[in-house]
Amino acid sequence: MKPENRKRPIVIETPDNGNLQLDPNGKLRHFLSINGLNRELLTEILDTAESFTGVSERTVKKVPLLRGKVITNLFFETSTRTRTTFELAAKRLSADVLSLNISASSTSKGESLLDTLRNLEAMHCDMFIVRHADSGAANFIATHAAPHISVINAGDGRHSHPTQAMLDMFTIRRHKQEFEGLKVAIVGDILHSRVARSQILALNTLGTEEVRVIAPKTLLPADADRLGVKVYHNLEQGISGVDVVIMLRLQRERMSGAMLPSEHEYFQLYGLTDERLEAAKPDAIVMHPGPINRGVEMATQVADGPRSVILQQVSFGIAVRMAVMSMAMGTMNPGASKK
Repeated sequence: MKPENRKRPIVIETPDNGNLQLDPNGKLRHFLSINGLNRELLTEILDTAESFTGVSERTVKKVPLLRGKVITNLFFETSTRTRTTFELAAKRLSADVLSLNISASSTSKGESLLDTLRNLEAMHCDMFIVRHADSGAANFIATHAAPHISVINAGDGRHSHPTQAMLDMFTIRRHKQEFEGLKVAIVGDILHSRVARSQILALNTLGTEEVRVIAPKTLLPADADRLGVKVYHNLEQGISGVDVVIMLRLQRERMSGAMLPSEHEYFQLYGLTDERLEAAKPDAIVMHPGPINRGVEMATQVADGPRSVILQQVSFGIAVRMAVMSMAMGTMNPGASKK
């Protein structure tokens, strides 16, 4: 095998498997995808996250649930919000955190992904937080990791980003209380967005009345009409009467070919402005998973406006990731977080 072929970890497309994510008692073991998880379990994640929201307001921002555990961040893809909120969440659970610099690690020198995993297991790690450019990476690692190790998917290719979807669900529930009766619009680069795929699954699983996707045809997957959504190509029509507007980042790094004439033209057609937002309900909230391209996906006035809950999403992400990690490690105890 040529050296250059050894540098890229071998990752296979693995179908979502709810059983892989659950232990024999139906409790969370890994968190790889929303697919395969039922409404009760998603609600349990939200309820557990609610019990952790007060931790950030304490003088000592820690609970002892994961004391003595080692959480390893395996980020093969760059990130700021996701990596730092996972680190904060692990530290607030009193875990020891190891963040592996992949660009400087042995995987960049030709070591296989499985060899890297075996070495980390030998260091007595308990959980891997995995972010990877290839779809199926987290499933692959969960399948091959030692039985005592839990794996959390922090984003894999175009496939899934389940903790982002759950922090978005938490934000929506905080503002709207119930999912029944809600109309939610997801706007932008649906085709390349692992966040959108996870959001759609979560919204439908939690009983949302109507989920809409709004995008040019070039930024919609071919099977969009089979995702349990209503498809729109006009922004004003798509957000008319909705309770929640979720804007997505244009993912230029995942695009091949000319899918858009220009960012300026995209903003003219699909950029969210105060004027266009008037089509939504008066109490509609605006969300974005970040990072925002201001003047492309939305105007600054909207991003910083009274309907924006974007910074709340970031804050809530810590509590949601605390919930997922504690549940996957089998130490979830809402009462302990209040001591």
